Amino acid sequence: MGDLGEYRRKRDPDRTPEPVPAEDAALPHGDDNTFVIQEHHATALHWDVRFERAGVLASWAVPKGLPPDLKTIRMAVHTEDHPLEYATFDGEIPKGEYGGGAMFIWDRGTYETYKWEDYEIDVRLHGSRVEGRFIFLKREKGWLVRRREADSHPDWEPLPDDLSPMLAVPGPLPVPDDDWTFEFKWDGVRALVTVDGGRIRIHSRAGNDVTVSYPELTGLGAQLGSTQVVLDGEIVAFSGGRPSFDKLRKRMHVSQAGAARRLVAVAPVTYLIFDVLHVDGRSCLSLPYRERRALLEELELKGKHWQTPRSYAGAGEAVLAASREQELEGVVAKRLDSAYQPGRRSSDWVKITDLRTEEVVIGGWRPGTGKRSGVLGALLVGVPDGDGLRYLGSAGTGFTNADLESLTGRLRELARDTSPFDHVPADRARGAHWVKPELVGEVAFVRWTQDGRMREPRWRGLLPDRSPEDLS
Repeated sequence: MGDLGEYRRKRDPDRTPEPVPAEDAALPHGDDNTFVIQEHHATALHWDVRFERAGVLASWAVPKGLPPDLKTIRMAVHTEDHPLEYATFDGEIPKGEYGGGAMFIWDRGTYETYKWEDYEIDVRLHGSRVEGRFIFLKREKGWLVRRREADSHPDWEPLPDDLSPMLAVPGPLPVPDDDWTFEFKWDGVRALVTVDGGRIRIHSRAGNDVTVSYPELTGLGAQLGSTQVVLDGEIVAFSGGRPSFDKLRKRMHVSQAGAARRLVAVAPVTYLIFDVLHVDGRSCLSLPYRERRALLEELELKGKHWQTPRSYAGAGEAVLAASREQELEGVVAKRLDSAYQPGRRSSDWVKITDLRTEEVVIGGWRPGTGKRSGVLGALLVGVPDGDGLRYLGSAGTGFTNADLESLTGRLRELARDTSPFDHVPADRARGAHWVKPELVGEVAFVRWTQDGRMREPRWRGLLPDRSPEDLS
């Protein structure tokens, strides 16, 4: 028979709604064939898997839930036996009590036993959400759980880990616009978010893992729970109700968890979600955008630090007018029947912007004067063209004090005697310091001039995960 001694020691029946049988209560006798899985939002989200055995519920906490496919092996933590009454428990354990947090029944049903030993448990579950055979194995460092046979859904596809965002091409507002939907263009950084077992991974447009930089987004995983998804969206920092790239730059490239947590208070971000690429074993890439959008809205993703902004079908002129009124970056038009093309720039997505952006290589700099004495005053930038750089303009605004100090130091280390540009106007070249063309950054500008230069370029920041070869 099971033992509820440890369970009782950890709980005060006057302080928790959980069932706490009296010490002299006789343990019930069942058929040893009932199981329950409870989603437990405690300090760390996990799933409690419990099997009726010898009058109690033998229990394991599985941090990411039971594995969805044969390739996945997950950790399981053997916990104290629970009373059989716990199989129907659904509620809120008070904060400060053992296991404090919300708990609800995720699935329940019956199970068959193939093997039940101290070191190995082999069972088949028959639930409304889980169906299949699982094996729990005790190892030196704890328990593991894996599937013993394929899921009842033979077409289940594991989460992809090599997707890149689909990109838009610049262009005019599509006319007519009946086959298009329109969304605001946000001045932020593109990010793909993968959610698996309530845990998130955030990847930049270049594929770098930037999860540690944005700790306030971890709650998105808790909201999705056991749902497996890959989401596409934009990480944005707001100031005065509008996106602020300057504010966002404080959060970019932060690699220390402690520093990132401190920055949440002064420069919080919001993840604006506009696409879903994979959900619960099914790739969505080939689906038309209207269907992907419907799947996304069914997820009902809304929280303090994540939102699903509206998409407006057939309303291009109105959305563009609203974007200009709110002084946003512009509009993205998406063809409703278009598939998702990872890593490709496609005419199925069109960006209509009043403010343009360009990735550039730094080829030189001019010293500052007055308050900027001793640091850079402007950057001379271009793009690779043959063996050299084609000059695009001189950016002298958009820098923070920290930018000026750090950039000046890095540029001095890259000094060279000659210009890397094919040609620079004499007034721009006068007094310039030339550098090896190794650093890539981004500038925003109003429009292109007739001679191929950027009008009113403004520095937006370095792009450390980009190289000059990426711009060729």
